[in-house]
Amino acid sequence: MKYKPSDSIEFSCGTKMKNRFMLAPLTNQQSHENGQLSDNEYNWLTMRATGGFGLVMTCASHVQEIGKGFPGQLGIFSDNLIDGHKKLTSKVKSYGSLAVIQLHHAGMRSPFEVIKQKAVCPSDNEKHHARALTLEEVKQLKEDFIQAAIRAQKCGYDGVEVHGAHGYILTQFLSSDINKRTDEYGGSLKNRSRLLFEIIEGIRKACGKTFLLGVRLSPERFGMKLSEIKIVSQQLIDENYIDFLDLSLWDCFKPAEDYLDSKKTLLEQVTDLDFKNVKLTVAGNIRTGEDVHKVLDAGVDFVTIGRSGILHHDFPKRVIDNPNFIPIENPVSVSYLKNEGLSEIFIDYMRRWEGFVANT
Repeated sequence: MKYKPSDSIEFSCGTKMKNRFMLAPLTNQQSHENGQLSDNEYNWLTMRATGGFGLVMTCASHVQEIGKGFPGQLGIFSDNLIDGHKKLTSKVKSYGSLAVIQLHHAGMRSPFEVIKQKAVCPSDNEKHHARALTLEEVKQLKEDFIQAAIRAQKCGYDGVEVHGAHGYILTQFLSSDINKRTDEYGGSLKNRSRLLFEIIEGIRKACGKTFLLGVRLSPERFGMKLSEIKIVSQQLIDENYIDFLDLSLWDCFKPAEDYLDSKKTLLEQVTDLDFKNVKLTVAGNIRTGEDVHKVLDAGVDFVTIGRSGILHHDFPKRVIDNPNFIPIENPVSVSYLKNEGLSEIFIDYMRRWEGFVANT
């Protein structure tokens, strides 16, 4: 076994994590429409800290009001939101967990009914009724990501994760299918990834060397190719600005679509990278204690847990105590989910996952 789930980690910035479990940044729609933290979201996240997650990640938190991706989204775009975040970070850290916020902008995926205006995108997108950002707006977007990280640091967060995955705005820039710009932010992969690298460099310079900094990327959907994600990932590692790379693989154990002639799984494709001082975490169908051990044995530094962290706030403690732990079977009752810290709003949202919430 390469790592035990209970092993601690020290990141290159000097931050220490008590075990190998990170709570995935999970959409839950529980906060207030103005971006303020709600008691429901506070309770949901702090309960995961009591359950032993070494790193508690917030949901995707938007860095611009126009980048809001869903109702009830926790925001980080204004100093008016600082007090709620301070309350959250203080409580999460009191349990020995790292508090990290995910910086997000939905881009063309911001629903009109949520933002009450046309969404923005690297280039005009008729399908999503989104308009192209001007060059000046791209520069402002970069600055607002950096300012959000500075704000997060003031709030007491141990670090930030920049959301470059799942078809949101930084993925939209990375994707040759979506990004049709003809300036320095479009065309070649170097140009399409320019905004991401400028944001990362800006955050590191503004927040210093001891602030935990990660990036989330995902392959195979929204026009992303694994081959290009691997190039961007290796460059992020080589430039030595980030402490961890979070790869959302949808399913760690499935074959890679880019390499159909290869017998390697997606997980094996990404562990081929030379990670140097950068830690790797992956998400995607890691449900059981056996899955956790399989992923750690593959050389991944820590696991990112979504579904099983919803079902069991103390999933880390259960797996550490029992390597063969298997979560409760779905569907689960509403009362069960309430006991696990989900509000009615979050439970309603979870009904989108087929077979997750019982009808009665």
